[in-house]
Amino acid sequence: MNKGAGQMVWFIGLGIVAVLLLYAVVIYNALVNLKHAVSKSWSNIDVLLKQRNEELPKLVETCRQYMQFERDTLERVMAARQGAQLAQQKGDVSGIGKSESIIRSALGNITATVEAYPELAANQSIQTLLSRVTALENAISDRREFYNESVNVLNVRIEQVPDVIIARMTGFQAATLLEFPAEELRNPDIKALFES
Repeated sequence: MNKGAGQMVWFIGLGIVAVLLLYAVVIYNALVNLKHAVSKSWSNIDVLLKQRNEELPKLVETCRQYMQFERDTLERVMAARQGAQLAQQKGDVSGIGKSESIIRSALGNITATVEAYPELAANQSIQTLLSRVTALENAISDRREFYNESVNVLNVRIEQVPDVIIARMTGFQAATLLEFPAEELRNPDIKALFES
């Protein structure tokens, strides 16, 4: 092989390596972007959970003044709130999902109780707190959907070829979806609600 042909092969090989390296950098940057999108969407949920957890004691205390006989519901809200805060501090996404399910159920009971007692329904403090907590619950649901979509996109990308190669080489890990227990996904038993 002559010198010119050898240099040509060397330049072609160098070009192929450069293209592959550039492609690997593009994949890595895309994975970093997805990882940060998951973190950002989790931060949005985290802020809302903290706000909601600050509102719950106010709601419980205001209701407690009127609802001495409904202590069980109020205690469940506070216990679930503590469980959610611990899971949040640990970064335990599945633990948060379980606690959130309990909180949502207990808040439904508080709302039903407030509606059943005219003096509670007329109390402006309770109505303000309930509407604030309800707005936060709706925002949490919206952010949960965005978070789970971000997690799904990241998890799919780190399993697809050729991204899986770069993901394994650089230590990317799958993120955890924020899921709620099956009980929350079932249709409610309306008859049982009326009988309770």
